[in-house]
Amino acid sequence: REVGIPPEQSLETAKAIKERFCYMCPDIVKEFNKYDTDPAKWIKTYENINAVTKKPYKVDVGYERFLGPEIFFHPEFSNPDFTTPISETVDTVIQNCPIDVRRPLYGNVVLSGGSTMFRDFGRRLQRDLKRQVDARLKMSEELSQGRIKPKPIEVQVITHHMQRYAVWFGGSMLASTPEFYQVCHTKKDYEEYGPSICRHNPVFGAMT
Repeated sequence: REVGIPPEQSLETAKAIKERFCYMCPDIVKEFNKYDTDPAKWIKTYENINAVTKKPYKVDVGYERFLGPEIFFHPEFSNPDFTTPISETVDTVIQNCPIDVRRPLYGNVVLSGGSTMFRDFGRRLQRDLKRQVDARLKMSEELSQGRIKPKPIEVQVITHHMQRYAVWFGGSMLASTPEFYQVCHTKKDYEEYGPSICRHNPVFGAMT
């Protein structure tokens, strides 16, 4: 959006801004007020060198610092066709699991992937997920007219030092087991059956 950003460096610029300046906020309205009250403190500047002309260019980063990550919890900011926040998606997935494993799952939500690295992402997800869980328990109690008081559910979202590369780390551990070669698809199989072979895998039934 800024004049002067080399088109071939737009993705690199967006990635650098995302990783360097963006964070998750607990309250959008209060965050807007912070920026409006003291813009010099909160508005940052990203500077880089044009790889072709070697001339410097810069980008002012304001509300985007918190509005970018906010898409996870308010996707309608980006596209009105999508209105389901990530906290609701996590809740729905757990609710679709067998009832006897739901409590352990709520207490063991593990973050994985680069976009979960936003500062306070885990704290925001835990807060919003907890609100949904508590609202459901309260509704159950009201429907029973107070006769049934559900036991509180502990919600815990876990951040960890392997968070950025957790998927690759897990895949590496799986590939290092002897059982892996009994369930993996070989290049020869792929060439014989085509991409459809990836739709089926005995891994979940074979691994212990």
